[in-house]
Amino acid sequence: MHNEDAVEKDDKQRQLDQYRVDLEGTRLTTDQGVLIDDTDNSLRPGERGPTLLEDFHFREKITRFDHERIPERVVHARGSGAYGQFRVYESLAEYTVADFLCDPSLVTPTFVRFSTVAGSRGSADTVRDVRGFATKFYTRQGNYDLVANNMPVFPIQDGIKFPDFVHSVKPEPHNEIPQAQSAHDTFWDFVQAQPETLHFVMWLMSDRAIPRSFRMMQGFGVHSFRLVNAEGRATFVKFHWKPLLGTHSLLWDEVLRIQGNDPDFNRRDLWEAIERGAFPEWELGLQLVPESDEHAFDFDLLDPTKIIPEEIVPVRPVGRMALNRNPENFFAETEQVAFCTANVVPGIDFSNDPLLQARNFSYLDTQLIRLGGPNFPQIPVNRPVAPVHNDQRDGYNQRMIHQSRTSYSINSISGGCPMSGILSGDMSGVFQHYQERVDGRKIRKRSPSFEDHYSQATLFWNSMSFWEKRHIVSAFLFELGHVERRYIKEKVVGHLVQIDLELATQVAIGLGMPVPAAGPPNHGRSSPALSQANSARDSIATRKIAVLVTDATDAGALTPVKEALEGQGAICELLAPHEGTVASLPVDRQLTAANSVLYDAVLLADGGVLAENGHAVHFVREAYKHGKAIGALAGGAALLEASRVPGTQGVVGPEASGDTFVQTFADAIRVHRHFDRDVAAFSA
Repeated sequence: MHNEDAVEKDDKQRQLDQYRVDLEGTRLTTDQGVLIDDTDNSLRPGERGPTLLEDFHFREKITRFDHERIPERVVHARGSGAYGQFRVYESLAEYTVADFLCDPSLVTPTFVRFSTVAGSRGSADTVRDVRGFATKFYTRQGNYDLVANNMPVFPIQDGIKFPDFVHSVKPEPHNEIPQAQSAHDTFWDFVQAQPETLHFVMWLMSDRAIPRSFRMMQGFGVHSFRLVNAEGRATFVKFHWKPLLGTHSLLWDEVLRIQGNDPDFNRRDLWEAIERGAFPEWELGLQLVPESDEHAFDFDLLDPTKIIPEEIVPVRPVGRMALNRNPENFFAETEQVAFCTANVVPGIDFSNDPLLQARNFSYLDTQLIRLGGPNFPQIPVNRPVAPVHNDQRDGYNQRMIHQSRTSYSINSISGGCPMSGILSGDMSGVFQHYQERVDGRKIRKRSPSFEDHYSQATLFWNSMSFWEKRHIVSAFLFELGHVERRYIKEKVVGHLVQIDLELATQVAIGLGMPVPAAGPPNHGRSSPALSQANSARDSIATRKIAVLVTDATDAGALTPVKEALEGQGAICELLAPHEGTVASLPVDRQLTAANSVLYDAVLLADGGVLAENGHAVHFVREAYKHGKAIGALAGGAALLEASRVPGTQGVVGPEASGDTFVQTFADAIRVHRHFDRDVAAFSA
């Protein structure tokens, strides 16, 4: 299912049609087109004889198998992707000549790959980590790659430190442990020695590092780029993706349990949403800064460890993207898609951010070895919809049959073609680098404007709600609790004192360290936009509700409630002690094969038998401990009572009925998690 009827094919999908292969109704052949009679038995003399070397089918089949893997990405190895479409709201020609940002009637095809950073391809989706949010725009002017993350800051200021950072967070080299985790000595040793990491670390210890879904995750371009208009005037820009479903996260205890229940939790969530036609959407926003204001802030605009608070420079919504088609082959598309920060189009240019400059080199360099040489842009998922004409030739995996007698410029034999803009005299649509005067002595030194490593970390802490602060402290205690060397913990706490004394004190107490005597005064500034507590909650669309049922369930009472919730876009799954049907309703999953951590809310439709079912009681109590909405119809009252959950804060009992019950329960789900519950002493 690819929702062909719901989504009209765009230029990229039509281009991909020529590469799609349908094997239905075909006969088995070798790679050379020779028909094969048997692919289950090797060629041998007699039934028990040795395999013969002349069995070309066996040799081809096993050789292809032996070579079918390519190197995984060093970072962002674990990923999931989808195709989509982007449309700008109104022309931004005042700022840029980028075609896809200037024509509101234009639908631009996209491919987005979400990923974790530290783990290998086989690691779990829900680890504590940064998430990649890379978008390839197949524009009429060429491919533009917005290589974003779900956190707006990097841990380092200069790209020369990137190998050091990645080596520190990867499994330790002596024993290859731990996988996809930052809770170990080498990472925190790097942190204690590099104060520039502290703002990033605050984001990493927050709930931003454990998103509920890729569909409920923000994206940030991190760096300051430039938009350039037709007059050559530049404007600094920071890119933001904001999910229409709001920005929401999991709880750490949920994360630990989800990894065992479904290590593909986020990947499955994205795939199933698109297959259902619930296309995830994001709004593209821009923070625009005139070049004259480059030095107007108390931080350096080129520093990738800093944000521009939205209260200082608002995010201007400029367009919307929906992901509406799943890939047809994970390897061919999601694994082979290649992003590069240097893939820009006319009207978008770089700043002098030293990390961005390094990434511009590194991404291209990486693809050369991963994808077998310089012709990787010819892989279908990477091909631009814009025409490609140049004198690049040959190399591994060259797929084009060039008919030109020349492969150099300037030439007279081929009429001078392909001809550059200067030679042809036609500069329309040509990429022209922004002209900026750059001079200075060659030195290895950062600007003093990069030296403030604590004030924005404090800003982040000040912006958090009470429950977000509680989760951050717990995250520090979990991470540092896995660090073996005491002095590393002490030095990290010493940095936390510079951020906020309350934060440092709580972490020190948890680690059994002396309480810090004093620290610098907290500047008191905050940015409400940074808190997920302020994320929009106007819909229960795509929220998954576990409906607990038995053979005694009153279908007449359940069905209208279920239909009303689904009418608001929620997904109701019926869980029962057995598969098949109950009360003429199809069961989606057997209860013991499910877990509350895979759902956003629980609806108790029957509890007579389940009230004595330990798994069902634990299911409800665990959901309550994780802050989820719980609703009970009249038939579920016994299970609600057996679970002994307090009847407040997101718990809707059978005393509410009909439309009142549905609306109250929906409102409780809309909150996402009820963090005001006191569950410290609540066992589950």
